[in-house]
Amino acid sequence: MVVKLTLREKETIQDAVRRFRKLVERSGIKKEMRRRENYEKPSEIKRRARLRAERRAYRAAKMAAH
Repeated sequence: MVVKLTLREKETIQDAVRRFRKLVERSGIKKEMRRRENYEKPSEIKRRARLRAERRAYRAAKMAAH
């Protein structure tokens, strides 16, 4: 992934940095970096995915009940 930022006319450096941070955040680069920072065992990845699915199903069931 490449994030490109062109400086706008009469834009301060602070504003450009703020825009750059938002672009990086939206592109998912920070999340991907954090994910790759430490090795995670495949069993841990599966466990997290299972817990996420269980939470999603619980929320869906709760919303259907209302």
